[in-house]
Amino acid sequence: MRPLAWKTLLPLTLVVMGAGVLTGYATEEAPPPLAARDGFGKSGIGDEPPQDQDPAATAPASDGSAYTPRRTKENARIGAVFEKDDTGNHFCTASVVQSPGRNMLVTAAHCAFDPDTGKTVDDLVFAPDYRDGTEPTGLWKVRKVFVDPRWAASDDEDLDVAFLTLDSNGGKQIQDVLGGNTLGIDRGFDNEVKVTGYPTSRNTPISCQNRTTKYSSTQMRIQCDDFAGGTSGSPWLADYDPKSQTGTVIGVLGGHLGGGDEDDVSYAAYFDDDIAALYRRAQDGD
Repeated sequence: MRPLAWKTLLPLTLVVMGAGVLTGYATEEAPPPLAARDGFGKSGIGDEPPQDQDPAATAPASDGSAYTPRRTKENARIGAVFEKDDTGNHFCTASVVQSPGRNMLVTAAHCAFDPDTGKTVDDLVFAPDYRDGTEPTGLWKVRKVFVDPRWAASDDEDLDVAFLTLDSNGGKQIQDVLGGNTLGIDRGFDNEVKVTGYPTSRNTPISCQNRTTKYSSTQMRIQCDDFAGGTSGSPWLADYDPKSQTGTVIGVLGGHLGGGDEDDVSYAAYFDDDIAALYRRAQDGD
């Protein structure tokens, strides 16, 4: 359903770092409480042109129902992933996470690793807050991809997480422009989260809110409508603070079956010590 794309650093959360000011965004009105391109996972199919779809709803949604999120500073940290430039299809989703280099994204490993070559993909670009062909802060080139060597060797679904570092743009790092969310390690399996991603079939994002559940000791699951191809890498954001305008990413859509083989049920690898170690390696390797 979602074809494989190549789709405090302590066991808590990282310390919140300062975020750059972004103008022109509304405060998010929250819903009520509660590739490799071979057909694996929820990354988008590279050779199918996107077909715009009118969103079923634009108002806040009930638990698990997809809606079109407003343009806010929170949502601006999430964007579509392309190859080379934005002339082709976007096929995965990524989001900004805080790091000392202020230049890091998190996504699914299968969005950034090519099993045919056995190497990470070296020509990815990130379009934050992408909507209908517009990119308010431009395109950001991925400089380096970090995946766990065990993912590279065996597509271990429990390690389907990648960290990407970006080149600067206009002399600024992405976190200086958009801010970043913290990374949550070992947060348990029962959390209320907001999931936002970019289906390849449309050029606006979708969001939903619901509670996560435990699928296995290493995988989380969530019921969210319409998370089809292109949504791999979508952040699962918990504990959003309107004052600091930051939240905590406790998972990314991926893991079991590359994120799931049904549009309405999605999975994420549990963020444990292995993910924390990969995050530290990405910082050290930047």
